[in-house]
Amino acid sequence: MTTTDHFSRQAAQYQASRPGYPPELFALLAGIAPGRDLALDCATGNGQAARGLAGHFTRVVATDLSTAQLGLGRFHPHVHYVAATAEQLPIVDRSVDLVTVAQALHWLDLPAFYAEVRRIARPGAVVAAWTYGLMRVAPAIDAIVDRLYTEIVGAYWPPERTLVESGYRDLPFPFEPIPTAPLSLRADWPLDRLVGYLGSWSAVQRCRDATGGDPVGSVHDALAAAWGDAAATRPIVWPMALRIGRVRQ
Repeated sequence: MTTTDHFSRQAAQYQASRPGYPPELFALLAGIAPGRDLALDCATGNGQAARGLAGHFTRVVATDLSTAQLGLGRFHPHVHYVAATAEQLPIVDRSVDLVTVAQALHWLDLPAFYAEVRRIARPGAVVAAWTYGLMRVAPAIDAIVDRLYTEIVGAYWPPERTLVESGYRDLPFPFEPIPTAPLSLRADWPLDRLVGYLGSWSAVQRCRDATGGDPVGSVHDALAAAWGDAAATRPIVWPMALRIGRVRQ
């Protein structure tokens, strides 16, 4: 597996359209980490997870290979953004309490990344990776989104997407497992926010490049009809899959 930048081109849309992670996730991770001095968020994108961690840790280093994404990271006094790959981290040995990878573990060179985790982790440090798949809104809306995902842009998903679909169950994770209760991402969005989110999919961008058409536009009318009042918000749920473990040196 090689590290590839799939999101620089739509960095601004990604920042504007992605759902936020639940606060209870960050509280959980802080509670099981051996300390709260330093957390590292790899493949941070625009720093969404890093800022969530910053409420619990003295310092958060947020790394990403995309300078376009990092340039959109909002300031937080506890977060330090660094352009770096997850496989070559600018972190000193045995210094990190928590390593996180949000919606990105499937893009990494896992043997190289895991070697770096073992190098930088304090004894008993925690490693956490999570991902989320298709959201659920209502049956009529879900059916349209599913058709966009599978039939319209399905051929444009990179192979790593299957790892998201399996909830990371098929990825190696060589750390002492820490079981956790299920979590979900939740939001209340109007229709235009959902459309923006769909447009941030990497497969949508690849489909546009290949065909010159707008795959999201092709389902917009059907979505609008199923949604009803476009200004009305609807509750949206993305089930999360978590892999959490402890580093034993």
